[in-house]
Amino acid sequence: MKKKPEYPRISIITPSFNQGRFIKQTIDSILNQNYPNLEYWVVDGGSTDDTVDILKSYGKKINWVSEKDKGQTDAINKGLKRITGDIVAYLNSDDMYLPNTLHTVAEYFMNHADAQWLTGDYFIIDADGKKIQSYVAAYKTMLRRNPTFARLCIANFINQPSTFWSRTLIDEIGFLDEHLRYVMDFDYWMRIIQKYPLHVLPRHLSFFRIHDESKGGSQYGHQFAEEHETVKRYTGNGMLRFFHLIHASLIILAYKFIK
Repeated sequence: MKKKPEYPRISIITPSFNQGRFIKQTIDSILNQNYPNLEYWVVDGGSTDDTVDILKSYGKKINWVSEKDKGQTDAINKGLKRITGDIVAYLNSDDMYLPNTLHTVAEYFMNHADAQWLTGDYFIIDADGKKIQSYVAAYKTMLRRNPTFARLCIANFINQPSTFWSRTLIDEIGFLDEHLRYVMDFDYWMRIIQKYPLHVLPRHLSFFRIHDESKGGSQYGHQFAEEHETVKRYTGNGMLRFFHLIHASLIILAYKFIK
């Protein structure tokens, strides 16, 4: 009889604040993975909507805390300091995993001992769960064919909800930068990619939701400005800085046209 594989422990963190509208879908997308070695934390910033009632309804199925924090990055770092898993990720409280994502990720790490982090593809959806902006996702898929530091300096092609990394990187790379409001994930990728190659899984792993209240949906101008300052932090190459600025400006124009 073939022995079942011993799956590594995966720790998922969901930062949350007043996302009662979506958070149940997020939680269910994780629990419905039926992954045998899951650690899941919801770190809520003291929501005043029905989020806490939703969290309570899951009983012991999830770990959670609800208390005032300093924002999303602080909440993620709180979770990172609590988790014990071998593989780490965070999924925002309006995003979702596709079925079988955690098994797929675990098996990739199990079969690629050199992998320290990986990213996959995603679908972009609106508030109602309808797929949108397929051309944006396709563009990022193209950029990920050659995932170098230089290319990342020009365009952030890494999908945050589809990205997982080894917990050992926390000891080496540290935690997310709490001074950043919009691109704490991009800053983290910039740190990692200078040390370890990004493994790209040619498979859709998550749904990334854009809606009127999300940062990506309403504050993309501020987001790209912070991203550019982050690029300047990690490279003195004037050409890469210039190409990032041009690329960001074109993306902002495209978003304005779409809206």
